Amino acid sequence: MLTLMSMFYYICLRRRSRSGTRGEALTSRRAVESGQRAVLPVSVEVEQYAKEVLDFSSHYGSENSMSYTMWNLAGVPNVYPSSGDFTQTAVFRAYGKWWEQCASAPPPFRRTPKGFHSQDYIELGFEEPVYPTAVDVLETYYPGAIVQIMACSHNPFTQNPPTDVRWEVLWSGEPTKVLTPQARQFSPNIKHINFPTNLLRIEVNSSLLDYYTELDAVILRGVKERPMLARYKMPIIDINDLSDSEEELSDLGGPFRQGGEAKRTGNGYFDKLPYELIQLILSHLTLPDLCRLAQSCKLLHQHCCDPLQYTQLSLQPYWGRLSDASLGHLQSRCTLLQRLNLSWIGNRGALTLTGFSSFMKACGQSLGSLELSCCHFLNEPCLEVISQTCPGLQELNLSSCDRLQPQAFTHISKLTRLRRLVLYRTKIEQTAILSVLTFCTELRHLNLGSCVRIDDYDVVASMLAARCYSLRSLDLWRCRNLTDRGLAELATGCRMLEELDLGWCPTLQSSTGCFQHLARNLPRLRKLFLTANRTVCDSDVEELAASCPAMQHLDILGTRLVSPASLKKLLQACPRLLLLDLSFCSQIDMRVVQELSGLFPNVAIKKSFTQ
Repeated sequence: MLTLMSMFYYICLRRRSRSGTRGEALTSRRAVESGQRAVLPVSVEVEQYAKEVLDFSSHYGSENSMSYTMWNLAGVPNVYPSSGDFTQTAVFRAYGKWWEQCASAPPPFRRTPKGFHSQDYIELGFEEPVYPTAVDVLETYYPGAIVQIMACSHNPFTQNPPTDVRWEVLWSGEPTKVLTPQARQFSPNIKHINFPTNLLRIEVNSSLLDYYTELDAVILRGVKERPMLARYKMPIIDINDLSDSEEELSDLGGPFRQGGEAKRTGNGYFDKLPYELIQLILSHLTLPDLCRLAQSCKLLHQHCCDPLQYTQLSLQPYWGRLSDASLGHLQSRCTLLQRLNLSWIGNRGALTLTGFSSFMKACGQSLGSLELSCCHFLNEPCLEVISQTCPGLQELNLSSCDRLQPQAFTHISKLTRLRRLVLYRTKIEQTAILSVLTFCTELRHLNLGSCVRIDDYDVVASMLAARCYSLRSLDLWRCRNLTDRGLAELATGCRMLEELDLGWCPTLQSSTGCFQHLARNLPRLRKLFLTANRTVCDSDVEELAASCPAMQHLDILGTRLVSPASLKKLLQACPRLLLLDLSFCSQIDMRVVQELSGLFPNVAIKKSFTQ
């Protein structure tokens, strides 16, 4: 007797045989019987490079140039098959685990699934929608960071608003450390999907890499006609489908009903356990598992819906499946919510102002930390809702929310208890940041990296020195107009600083003595990035060695005036040093790096190359 699955494929083959040749039908049947994927009909494979970079979480480069930016992933390769550090490639902002060791790094969220490894992403649009048969990523330096490749059902170039947007995983894996930094073509075996796509998303995790990974191009191969997959796929249960209403719970007891009443079967000895112990056991479950378990019985439903299970909630791992309905489903459980991570969520219409506002009004009263990185649904009314419903908010991350209009940031100044504020790659302007600094005087950590609309960073530095005495970390990556005057005020007023990122700040000159003054006034410094400042000299390094013994991370990439002798003094004086980037330092060759690495094996000394 034929099984249901066999009958399904038999009918498909019969239909195909009516329009095709006998040879095609027999070939397809053999593929089915041998467990292979049958593709009917055969179609010409299309090969295409990315047409446009649509979205990304971070990049090493500037907002006003092409060097080391994600926009380099559009089009044909610029570098491949060459290996090395090239400005024409796409580079993410961070690598390794050193950034997790910094004081500015927030603690990880509980209940993050073990299979979720993604730290950064980029979305690419292609000219023609196809059914993917292969995806090739050209990696030109320190490969191995890619952990997931996804396809979207939405055509990003259509004029119609997105509806019923679906994301499917084509391939996923764990972060790896490739033994060589040489270029390679990464071509994983991808899963077949049942819709055409011209929108790919690549997610990366660079934590195991010794230096920045660099990507050159992405190739999407596929066919225009829909292949018939020879294997039936079980439907995936979505978090939105997990209801735990009393009606469905009562239906679960159907098999035990006798005479119209449910027969009590008991919970064994499980309900004899202390309430707190059951809560502790359930705290190890992921969010989808907790939602499923709530449907098993009334006892576990009570425990799984206890607000104490939801004091921390990270929805970032489920970004592709969440909507207003998802937040509404969780709303009643999150009345004691203290930390919330909505990063990457809500794009392409998945979340609306109505759904977000309703959730925040119900759950924002106790909220202390809110992560909203890359949330493009955010607008000015959303920030106004946050300022009104989260009076005790201490941490706010708006990293790469680059579609928020400048006037929206004025509402942040109402959050007077803020201690950590991340505004990397946003459109905040000078008036708004000065207002924030005027009222948010408890700030400990501030990230203004790549905020290109701030006109005068000297004024910002002066305000920080006057108002934020407790500042511990400050990121001014790629600020274009900070001078020695502003840096001197900052070093004098913010004496508690432990981390300072001045990478790619071209207006700072060592000849003014600003770096030596900085070192003398900030003895607590543990991280200092002077990336691409070619004026850093031996005197600056020696002053750091004398005044900053707690130094752990130092980046002086690109300087031409630092000698091996001053570096030895630094390494001897700073026993906690973990990272020293000497890439493109003209006086430091690989022989010197190898010698220093041998003398100080606990320090990761970086020296990139180009070939």
